[in-house]
Amino acid sequence: MVPEVSEATAVLSRTPSILRALLADLDPVWLHADEGPGTYSPFDVVGHLLCGERTDWIPRLRCILEHGEERPFEPFDRDGFRERLAGMDLSARLAAFESERRAGLAALEALVTETGHLTRAGTHPALGRVTLGQLLATWVVHDLAHLGQIGRTMSGRYRRAVGPWRAYLPILDDRRVR
Repeated sequence: MVPEVSEATAVLSRTPSILRALLADLDPVWLHADEGPGTYSPFDVVGHLLCGERTDWIPRLRCILEHGEERPFEPFDRDGFRERLAGMDLSARLAAFESERRAGLAALEALVTETGHLTRAGTHPALGRVTLGQLLATWVVHDLAHLGQIGRTMSGRYRRAVGPWRAYLPILDDRRVR
């Protein structure tokens, strides 16, 4: 299946407002909860998504369109947000993410003007040959995975508090992923 740009943008355009509605003005105990060492808090997820907007999705899309498989993508530093965004509060991260996402979706729509663009290939530094359509689908799933991660991480704060209802709440026992 090759994703449709309009289908993908319908999801991608909603992520900033979902994050704002869920996280803005929350107590820091919610924002900084995580699932243990090497995992992201909701605050971290926003930073990670913001850095991805700046250095991953559209730069890789451009690389595919301009260089095809000849030039591999720049590696993405998944934790680079920690240094790059040090000192940036949640409100600033959310505002920057909203702005970057709008620009990214505008670039996507301006650059991917033909269905054939989605079958063009590039080179991922670890995965090898990938298509623009796969990159687009991954962008969508990446957003959804991190939204799920935020819900799972926040739910985990009440793991013990729900008592016997835990049997009906599988989110509390889901595998912890980064």
